Amino acid sequence: MQIERTASPDLLILTPERHGDGRGFFAESWNRRTLENAGVHLPDFVQDNHSLSARAGTLRGLHYQAPPHAQGKLVRCGRGRLFDVAVDARRGSPTFGKAMGVELSYENGRQLWIPAGFLHGFVTHEDDTEIIYKCSAYYDRESDGAVRWDSVDIDWGITDPILSDKDRAAPAFADWTSPFEVQA
Repeated sequence: MQIERTASPDLLILTPERHGDGRGFFAESWNRRTLENAGVHLPDFVQDNHSLSARAGTLRGLHYQAPPHAQGKLVRCGRGRLFDVAVDARRGSPTFGKAMGVELSYENGRQLWIPAGFLHGFVTHEDDTEIIYKCSAYYDRESDGAVRWDSVDIDWGITDPILSDKDRAAPAFADWTSPFEVQA
């Protein structure tokens, strides 16, 4: 597995090796032992989520789950193509408020590890795009929150996205108080 560090040392891009032939390919998308042998120690995962966006230009985010139910996510694209974004929301972090984005697609097979304390969002670039992600905590409705997609310095590559009512009504980053702090 190829492991890429990003500007925020807590965010990782993981690209599994694909073994292909005329039938298609096989890839090990998650292997704790492989990652730990490379010095990467991720938390236990307790939930897998799978989302389909029917139309290109669908934007979901920026979402989070507040402590004590904060979630880390290992995100990948099962079909289609999307631009996936993480924003450091940990007060006291040198990268607080900074965004990092990466294209995830069926073709490139990349995955993004987003630790707890980061906002998460994505915009689809193809119809019928699927996103699949492992979570380190169970979903908790009371802890669910969002920050407005266009209130952080992110080049989404789109100006008029398809949004949910929740995302349209979310507060701006500057008007929001983060529930996250850097862990010592």
